[in-house]
Amino acid sequence: MTTRAPNFGPFHIRKWFAFAEETLAGEMGKAADGASLFKYVIAAAIHNPYAGDYVEDLGAWIDASPALGVEIGRRLNELSGGAAIESYGKAILVGTDGEYEHGNALLTNPAANPVRDAVGGGKSWVPSTGKRGVPGTVLDIPLAHKDALYVRSHYDTVSVSFNDAPNRDEVLVIWAFATRGRLNARLGGLKASEVKGEDGLV
Repeated sequence: MTTRAPNFGPFHIRKWFAFAEETLAGEMGKAADGASLFKYVIAAAIHNPYAGDYVEDLGAWIDASPALGVEIGRRLNELSGGAAIESYGKAILVGTDGEYEHGNALLTNPAANPVRDAVGGGKSWVPSTGKRGVPGTVLDIPLAHKDALYVRSHYDTVSVSFNDAPNRDEVLVIWAFATRGRLNARLGGLKASEVKGEDGLV
């Protein structure tokens, strides 16, 4: 296994990614019911020191992961210009020499809480997904309202792929965000304007 010199705390980050998209109308051409929908993605390609190995204790990565959360939040606010965020989601894409569990070590609450802070708090759990893959693999990241999981209008997806990551010995950590729910959502249920934000559900 090849080692990489740390360049971000204990991590070796080869590359940061930042994506943004703005949607002004729905698939049938109907204009947005209010503001357009912005989605943002922040990702990091991180060398996986556990690649090729089964390691019982992944605590070192979990313990170091809050710094990643802080930096992801900082980069989000820089990319979005400090726009109000209503939805979020997270994912990992683990290179083929790694284990799925390696990536999950960077998605637990210690990493997520600083991201919540960066978006002004988040009462709801962060929807999550992930898999092992190669450069160009498409990953669908689920989104949900950051304060109330039962807001149907905010169930959404961000699809991403990366042309040169992950390498076999890397993990891609990916966070996605949205400024509002789907355009012209009309499935009923709890409205975003009615969210109490007390228990992460309503």
